[in-house]
Amino acid sequence: MNIRQISADDTWELRRDVLYPNEPLSVVKVDHDADGLHFGVFDHGQLVTVVSLFLGRDSAQFRKLATAPAAQGKGYGRAILAHLVGICKKENIKLLWCNARETAVTFYDQLGYTKKGDYFIKSGISFVRMELPLDGNNMTAKRFEIIPAIDIIDGKCVRLTQGDYSQQKIYNEHPLEVAKEFEAIGVKRLHLVDLDGAKKGQVVNWKVLENIVGKTSLVTDFGGGIKTGKDIDIVFECGAALATIGSVAVKQPELFFSWVTQYGADKIFLGADVKEEKIAVGGWLETTDLSVFDFLESNIAQGVTNIFCTDIAKDGLLQGPSTELYKKIIARFPAINFVASGGVSNIEDVAALQEIGCSGAIIGKAIYEGNISMDALKTFL
Repeated sequence: MNIRQISADDTWELRRDVLYPNEPLSVVKVDHDADGLHFGVFDHGQLVTVVSLFLGRDSAQFRKLATAPAAQGKGYGRAILAHLVGICKKENIKLLWCNARETAVTFYDQLGYTKKGDYFIKSGISFVRMELPLDGNNMTAKRFEIIPAIDIIDGKCVRLTQGDYSQQKIYNEHPLEVAKEFEAIGVKRLHLVDLDGAKKGQVVNWKVLENIVGKTSLVTDFGGGIKTGKDIDIVFECGAALATIGSVAVKQPELFFSWVTQYGADKIFLGADVKEEKIAVGGWLETTDLSVFDFLESNIAQGVTNIFCTDIAKDGLLQGPSTELYKKIIARFPAINFVASGGVSNIEDVAALQEIGCSGAIIGKAIYEGNISMDALKTFL
């Protein structure tokens, strides 16, 4: 994917084909097109998305955002809008807005835009003004975070395939270096997993956590081996923003709920490992009869709000996330901060997870194997 400035003429055909098919090009030629800045997203040399930006003194309007049908749902629209935000910031623009079709309101809402005024009809199509203030910290996707994962064995950054310790691959012997690379592109969150701790049943790699928290500004959640009050105390003493809890919440719910009460729901990140919609524990070796929906319902009733779910049939295989399962969870529990984990294979998967309403996505192997570049990640930051 490549975004570059193009001429107004270059936008017309795609504008017409997407927005007003079968109409003459004159229908999509905008007044003062010559005064605008025009941009296109190119995929393998093919123009797939266009948009036009018109800068004012304090505000800017973009018009005619259009993505070729075959390229829709792959994150190109979001990427080019993030590009416009960057341009507006450099020009000290305070507000970015557009007249959005009613059918696109949900898309803009997920990006943090808000409706202003009433709907109006133009050429038989319903529109409404959507605005994004640029003078705060709300220029990223609404409630959506990119959360890279760093898994630790023997103090090294590794990845497993489907939780199998015999299928491990070392990506970097220095996790701090990896964390700093993420921080350098604008990542704010980090998911740190102590695989030695998970296997041993107590926190092991706390020094890695302490090192990353002490030398980066990343908001880090830490999990793996948190089984006792002593373990969770170590995790918070070493600087974790959230403690990631999985098996204890299944096997010792009263202990888990006591931690939620003691530390606050904002400090707890509940992990639900799932196989065929049933909760799995014990390093995924044991599948229970407990429905993921019943499990989440009981925890949400105790005040838990930060939840991530991993479909163990998908994790580490780069075959795509379990979007249908996640849709069901989000539909049933719309108030939670729900993060998808496992299976993400490319940037289109990330866009799809945002589209269905996830609060974020934990991404590991797809980054380390080069399926998702740092530049691609930037479009979601």
